[in-house]
Amino acid sequence: MSRSLRGDCCGRPNGNLRRKVPGCFGAIAADNPGSRGRKTVPGGRGGLGREAWEEMITAGIDVGHKYTKVVVWDGERVLARHCRLTGFEQKEAAEAALAAALGDAGVPRERVAAVVATGAGKSEVWFADSRITEVGADARGALCLVPGARTVVDVGAEEGRAIRLDAGGRVVDFAMNEKCAAGTGSFTESMARALGVGVDEMGPLSLKSTRLVPMNAQCAVFAESEVVSLIHARTAREDIARAVNDAMAGRIAAQTRRVGVEKEVVLAGGVARNAGFVKALEEDLELKVVIPEAPEYVTALGAACVARERAGGKGNG
Repeated sequence: MSRSLRGDCCGRPNGNLRRKVPGCFGAIAADNPGSRGRKTVPGGRGGLGREAWEEMITAGIDVGHKYTKVVVWDGERVLARHCRLTGFEQKEAAEAALAAALGDAGVPRERVAAVVATGAGKSEVWFADSRITEVGADARGALCLVPGARTVVDVGAEEGRAIRLDAGGRVVDFAMNEKCAAGTGSFTESMARALGVGVDEMGPLSLKSTRLVPMNAQCAVFAESEVVSLIHARTAREDIARAVNDAMAGRIAAQTRRVGVEKEVVLAGGVARNAGFVKALEEDLELKVVIPEAPEYVTALGAACVARERAGGKGNG
């Protein structure tokens, strides 16, 4: 099932598609969590009383290269989420993002039992109670949204990751693309600039393609030159957009096959909003991927879930 998205994590509209799956993001609470009734949970966790466990609120902060995202979580529902540009000051971005998310949720800071940071700038989140790797946060967030997840693919602005999980949800292998932009969202942005279109247009534009145009360059710099050559050759923009998405999907698919592909495959990260990339990835992997609602927040959600587990004394994994 597919439907239109209203916008990306920073509110920009787009016309891409996604399949919606039920899960943690199914409802954003609009009421005050302090006055909300909750389901009864027998016992408690880690020595906490039942009421304390049920009322626990945690936050996950994902400080990425481009965006900083926060999820405020009560164990059942997302109370709020917030995204802003990271910029040069990662500490300030994290502080401001958390304050904004808590303001949206109507939750005072003292109600937050724990904060866990992840992402490239996690070490800069001085007020975090603990930290977790991006791979660990991705795995935890994907499992929260899709309990049957066995492969997680996360494609963000500056990095692509493929993670394989065992039946118990533990990470057994992973691969990362950190040094080359050709398998990341920044690659799409560069190619969109060369084409003279908005990055949000790359998905819908590529779906209109009627001709397969191979892109041979494996480097973002050379690929941009190749795009310019295709433009001069009067190649249709939709065919070039498709070539860009096909090239990026090919790199991500190869990375995913290195760790092993097993259903369900969950696609996270902002690039999951690019319908052209999704189509190309599914064709390359020869299977359908599951795209959670708000895919760019999966890592932050995973950090929030881990914060709850650690605050409840379940463990430090």
